[in-house]
Amino acid sequence: MGTLFQLRHLSIRALIFVLHLGQIAWGALESAVVHGTVSINGSSAIGRIDGDYVCATLDWWPPEKCDYGSCSWDHASLLNLDLSNIILLNAIKAFSPLKIRLGGTLQDKVIYSTGDSQQPCPSFVRNSSELFGFSQGCLPLSRWDELNHFFKKAKVRVIFGLNALNGRIPLSDGSMGGPWNYTNAASLIRYTVNKRYSIHGWELGNELSGSGIGARIGAAQYAADMFSLHSIVEKIYESFKIKPLLLAPGGFLDANWYQELINKSLPNSLDVVTHHIYNLGPGVDEHLIEKILDPNYLDGEANTFSNLQNILKSSTTSVTAWVGEAGGAYNSGHNHVTNAFVFSFWYLDQMGMAATYDTKTYCRQSLIGGNYGLLDTTTFAPNPDYYSALLWHRLMGRKVLSAKFSGTNKTRAYAHCAKHSEGITLLLINLDGNNTVHVDVATHSAMRRVSNHRHRHTRKSGIKKSGSIGIRKEYHLTAKDGNIGSQTMLLNGNILAPTPDGEMPSFDPIKVNSSESIVVAPFSIVFTHIPDMDFPACRS
Repeated sequence: MGTLFQLRHLSIRALIFVLHLGQIAWGALESAVVHGTVSINGSSAIGRIDGDYVCATLDWWPPEKCDYGSCSWDHASLLNLDLSNIILLNAIKAFSPLKIRLGGTLQDKVIYSTGDSQQPCPSFVRNSSELFGFSQGCLPLSRWDELNHFFKKAKVRVIFGLNALNGRIPLSDGSMGGPWNYTNAASLIRYTVNKRYSIHGWELGNELSGSGIGARIGAAQYAADMFSLHSIVEKIYESFKIKPLLLAPGGFLDANWYQELINKSLPNSLDVVTHHIYNLGPGVDEHLIEKILDPNYLDGEANTFSNLQNILKSSTTSVTAWVGEAGGAYNSGHNHVTNAFVFSFWYLDQMGMAATYDTKTYCRQSLIGGNYGLLDTTTFAPNPDYYSALLWHRLMGRKVLSAKFSGTNKTRAYAHCAKHSEGITLLLINLDGNNTVHVDVATHSAMRRVSNHRHRHTRKSGIKKSGSIGIRKEYHLTAKDGNIGSQTMLLNGNILAPTPDGEMPSFDPIKVNSSESIVVAPFSIVFTHIPDMDFPACRS
């Protein structure tokens, strides 16, 4: 009787929440209901991500960086970011740890004021006749000290992008030739080690692969330069048991170029191959939202992940793949799109897709700065994608499972073993603004945990629709007032915002009887933790 009462109570609570959610999510009460099934095969993992899969970037762009008449960087540069801001500190600490990649276009014009260069330490100055539109800039050691003290306090895993154009000369084919002059970089690395600053990885260059963006370097030369970096790191970190990762090239995937880099890289001179994603086109594009809501357009990026995965699988290398920078829309994004609720459809779908192709880390451009920051450039308040990233970080475990959705192509589905918990976490994204989707879960090779005993499904097909008694936790993300252009996100109907003292809000789920379908409102995102779903892939 008690169990029956509890189930009825849970069903009533779930119903009340769905009704409330319908009212706030584009009139879901009047929307049509469509049914679908997500089939999960958990016999083995199809990918394995890093425990700190979520990564963000900090850039060098000064306030004078403008795109299409809009100057959106303000004081978000590595050189002028307010490191005393409590929201910034707490937003990063909420991940514990967060990988942060320091780099971007201007990294290849940065000198380090270590004393070896015998040059003054200038600021970036806008100059349209210069490469990348700015004169050479400089990182003062005093600022490097400030940054590292902040990173230690915030528990950041730092990936630093080194200047790869030092010493290059223009060649007749338009590329930059000659070996990399690593003197200044080696000096910075040595200073960093002497100060006992912790660096998770050193990355060489930014968008110089293939045809390059503004400048390019041949793959064979890049491989030789990576061996130089490897030798430097080996020597300077000689007494360290664990050495930083070596990453390259931080560019757009050119399959032939990447294949040559991998083939010509000497053993251990490259740990991670990084690539960038801006598949939505320029930030000025007025059709960004249409692209984001088009499942066929989103699927197009799968070719990039698949091509890189095949390159790595076909080689004998142990190199892994990261997305080193992904802002979606280049030239600083688009205000009220790439910093609004609607962009979480693209962002979470990208992270889900990348993970299925064994991508280990996904770095978002940017943590702060431009119109695609996880944090607002002026107020430091989290934009919707920050909360999406933090929920992913807390719920999605390292092992990636195969998840296939049938019923409507407007629903996207991704599944992982749960993080630090039993069962699985399912991510559902409804790109449809008119239909509520009722989702059932079908499983391959799963067992149910009931009263601490495991019971294997017995259907001959090995697939069974979810329906046994258990409780799952749901996190429904919607836009304020149903406006997908809003910069305010709701979790289970409640506004997400920092507390008055700058702490990040808590993520409180609703609890639902596992026998019920998962209700995904129009234009909404749902994370669902199903603890009683036990797959072989998740047991070890």
